[in-house]
Amino acid sequence: MSRLSKHKKKKGKWWKIPLLLVALIIVAGGVYVYTVYSGAKNTVDKKMHEEVASIDHEVTNKKIKEQKPLNILLLGVDERSGDRGRSDALMVLSLDPENNRSQLVSIPRDTRTELVGDAPEAGRLDKINHAYAFGGTDMSINTVENLLDIQLDYYVRLNMEGLTEMVDAVGGITVNNKIDWYDEGYYKKGYHYQKGDIQLNGEKAIGYVRMRYKDPNGDFGRNERQRQVIKGIIDKGASIGSVNKIGNVMDVLGNNVTTNLDFNTMKDLMLNYRSAQQNMTTYQMTGSGTKINGVYYLQVSDQEIQEVHNKIKEYSS
Repeated sequence: MSRLSKHKKKKGKWWKIPLLLVALIIVAGGVYVYTVYSGAKNTVDKKMHEEVASIDHEVTNKKIKEQKPLNILLLGVDERSGDRGRSDALMVLSLDPENNRSQLVSIPRDTRTELVGDAPEAGRLDKINHAYAFGGTDMSINTVENLLDIQLDYYVRLNMEGLTEMVDAVGGITVNNKIDWYDEGYYKKGYHYQKGDIQLNGEKAIGYVRMRYKDPNGDFGRNERQRQVIKGIIDKGASIGSVNKIGNVMDVLGNNVTTNLDFNTMKDLMLNYRSAQQNMTTYQMTGSGTKINGVYYLQVSDQEIQEVHNKIKEYSS
């Protein structure tokens, strides 16, 4: 019996968390890629597509053809010049087309777990977001699969720095800001983010999503702002009529999004898995904050891990 099956299922709390990379799938596979921009296939297959050793693509291709449930790892990565960076957001998107439903589970980046993969750090107990820093996408996939005892079929990785270019590519966005504050952190530009509807260009948008310490809701507040920015990009992008602007958006996606979904698979998702978007639920893993040797971690109980495992398996069976 696995350690996951030894614990009783516990009622969790449902949160509205950002549909961060889900939005990128919709953008890449929908408005821009599939219906409007004729050069998208080359962008997706030549610039965005990247297979990984940790996923058996023959198995996943068979699932797509048979329209079976899928699990997709969504990675928001904080990449900098000369540095691979760490995963700033980790989510598992489960698509169940037969029952017209989908589920998005968010894994806190400070979750303490065993790192799994080929990197020298494999076997270490560490923050789950360090898996990407040490072993890239493959280690992130292996570590999430090991933590939750699930199988992942695809991944989508977004360079968070690309949000700046995306917002500018669509000509700026409008969001409804819930708290009044000045930016004195990420860019230190002194921007005033007034409460209410505000206009954001790319630079102001990245400051808007990065702020955390002035928000009484901490990471949850930042997640909500990320969701607002992504939704703003989609809403603005959907109204773009200029081929030139659409081309700019595709260029930005090509430079900032990596996935093992190729163009034809994206089309299949849009055609055959569209119904799964009709009913989406979200869940955020919870735990207890603690310090070990002076380092902050989120300790997630086996009971909570079992709860999340059960949720994902329910959508995958």
